[in-house]
Amino acid sequence: MTDTNYDAAQSGEDRKTAAKKFAKSRRSPIIGAIFLMATSAIGPGFITQTATFTLSFGAAFGFAILISILVDFAVQMNIWRIVTVSGKRAGQLANEALPGAGHVLGVLIIVGGLAFNIGNVAGGGLGINAMLGIDAKLGGLITALLAICIFAYKKAGPVMDKVVLVLGVAMIVLTIYVAIVSAPPVGEALKQTVLPDTINWASITTIVGGTVGGYITYSGAHRFLDSGQTGPDNVKSVHRASMNGIIVTGIMRYVLFLAILGVAASGFVLDTTNTNFNPAGQAFQYVLGTAGLRIFGVILWAASISSVIGAAYTSATFLSVFDKRLHEGLPLRIATIAFIAVSMVCYLIWGAAPANILVFVGGLNGLILPIGLTIFMYIGWFRQKSLLQGYAYPRWLLTFGTAATLLSWYMAIVSIGPIFELLG
Repeated sequence: MTDTNYDAAQSGEDRKTAAKKFAKSRRSPIIGAIFLMATSAIGPGFITQTATFTLSFGAAFGFAILISILVDFAVQMNIWRIVTVSGKRAGQLANEALPGAGHVLGVLIIVGGLAFNIGNVAGGGLGINAMLGIDAKLGGLITALLAICIFAYKKAGPVMDKVVLVLGVAMIVLTIYVAIVSAPPVGEALKQTVLPDTINWASITTIVGGTVGGYITYSGAHRFLDSGQTGPDNVKSVHRASMNGIIVTGIMRYVLFLAILGVAASGFVLDTTNTNFNPAGQAFQYVLGTAGLRIFGVILWAASISSVIGAAYTSATFLSVFDKRLHEGLPLRIATIAFIAVSMVCYLIWGAAPANILVFVGGLNGLILPIGLTIFMYIGWFRQKSLLQGYAYPRWLLTFGTAATLLSWYMAIVSIGPIFELLG
């Protein structure tokens, strides 16, 4: 081979290698977006709320799970599409739609995200307590410090993607195993999922808030922006990624519900006198003994640290509404680390039991949810040409999203009192 041919071949090989690296660099944020949304949606709040309410309402709580999946579909399909088609983060887009709306949304998400992250740190403490038997406060401290270490690394994005992927898969596998062993009454569960004996709107608002409220609404969409696949030409990629995330979370939610229902159907009674009160942990222990408690500890801790990462990252992205220097790079990482540190300190000085914190913050973010949805439905209906690059937004998707918005307003209004009583 002549030198010229060798150089040409080498150049062709370099181009192929570069193309593969480029494709991988785009794929990693997409996978990260799917699992960041999924692990945030099935975080410690959702796990604790599901256990608490399933043990209280039995198979009828399946209806709340169904509503949460339907709302999740309507919310995520719209938010992902609007954010990525515009190519702008939610706060900036809201400001352009309605001057000042982005600042209001930013404050709500940051406050709600902080509340969520206090709960996530608390969940990490409960998880380590279940795994190793050490005090929940110390476990929360360890969880927060590990999350800080991840963002202290200069390549935090790829590391974050890998961590949430591994933890997400581990959570799903372990929960499916427990659901099989607990032998739930599947027929009764399916029946009451559609035709429940009772409907408790406060529990539904709390579970919706814990699985799609607050920062969770925007976590996957903001991470997807990092893939560079934005604008109307990439709608199919956005649709596929958001659907995959919704499917993963939907399966995980219902499997967890079945796992706890199997325990509830056996006559299990919660021990509320335990200092580190942990409803789901007690349920898993009832089924599998000490091994069940340890398995649950792994599930809860995995959900918690991945949710700490998701809540801190997404909340920090909203800070760029107030200071553009925090849009990306080192300033964004520093803001994320500071957010985790504040969450950790608040958890350590808050006197409420971790499980109560996790239930309450879900309800709080359920109250925040309809405000952001209203802004984005306005953008979808009336600002397509100016903010969505002329994209012809599907009417059926907007209609579905609007119905979810109205439902979220109704749930928030009827649930305000009961939700704030949860910490009592």
